[in-house]
Amino acid sequence: MQNGEPRAERTTTGRSNQKLRTRTAILGAAADLMRTGGEVSMPAVAKAALVSEATAYRYFPDLPSLLSEAMSGQWPTPAQALEAVAGSTDPVARVAAATEHLLRHVLSVQGATRAMIAATIARPEAASARPGLRFGLIDHALEPLARTLGADDPAALEQLKKDLAVVVSAEALFTLTDLCGLDAEDAVASAVHTATTLTRAALPAVRRHVGE
Repeated sequence: MQNGEPRAERTTTGRSNQKLRTRTAILGAAADLMRTGGEVSMPAVAKAALVSEATAYRYFPDLPSLLSEAMSGQWPTPAQALEAVAGSTDPVARVAAATEHLLRHVLSVQGATRAMIAATIARPEAASARPGLRFGLIDHALEPLARTLGADDPAALEQLKKDLAVVVSAEALFTLTDLCGLDAEDAVASAVHTATTLTRAALPAVRRHVGE
């Protein structure tokens, strides 16, 4: 009797390894396409991964689920992203940094971001696949307000976060570039201006709370 693992077990292991290689190839192709900033689609990913489109769909049921997994772990944490203002307690400066970071990130993966937005607008139930990077950045940027406005008027702080979520967003950036006709730099500057204006407007309430 020949020693070694049974033939059926070797076959199952081989298939599992092949499936893992295929999945990894699809994810790698998606990540590479994302980094180009160009259009990202399931056919384009399948072609880059050297698999059929049907195969890609067997591993990922839709584009949002593929992009979400391909994006996972690729971006800095909020603390890393805002390292330049880590020593600042000025929420305006911190929000400016958060807004600029997010929007420049969006520009670097613009095709994938547009694809994700388009897919989740058509299928709102898939919105949970979107990474929601803005929320962590906004929370981190507004940490200095937690002990002032957040302590005395948590509803006001939450409203500011919601207001900023509208501005610190890919949707706002694409409105400025696509509909308002701004170039990328002017669009980022405009969004930063709006985000800091909203934050600055909350500061009188903060000063009242700390007795200034």
